[in-house]
Amino acid sequence: MPAIHIVDVQYALDKTGLPDDEKLTLWANAALENVEPLVELSIRIVDEVEGAQLNEKWSEKSGPTNVLSFPLDVAKEVEPRLLGDIVICAPLISREATEQGKLEDAHWAHMVVHGTLHLLGYDHIERSEMKIMESLEIEILDKLNINNPYV
Repeated sequence: MPAIHIVDVQYALDKTGLPDDEKLTLWANAALENVEPLVELSIRIVDEVEGAQLNEKWSEKSGPTNVLSFPLDVAKEVEPRLLGDIVICAPLISREATEQGKLEDAHWAHMVVHGTLHLLGYDHIERSEMKIMESLEIEILDKLNINNPYV
């Protein structure tokens, strides 16, 4: 059985109707299934104002984005190793799920997996990197009984 990694969940808004800590932890751990030793990450759920501020400051892009990842470069000898932080913009996730005809939980799971993979060093800037990352996302989500988000 794979290790259960530590996921610190922070809600910067009313969490009514949002996935609970247990679901968010399950989704992050699905992406961390083959990661050893124990790691820790945080997931911060924000509104559009904070999402836009962070996106503008760190990505130099206007407005909020669905997920931002902030990997930490911490010594691997320290346990649990801190991977970094994921920030998810709740209103944007809800809106995107509706616009894309997806179940909201499925879209949340995808964004948590996507953000966690970024913390592990995966990216999608180059086409070859994108194919690898998307394949991993599809595989991880399938294990969670969630359909391919790219179809």
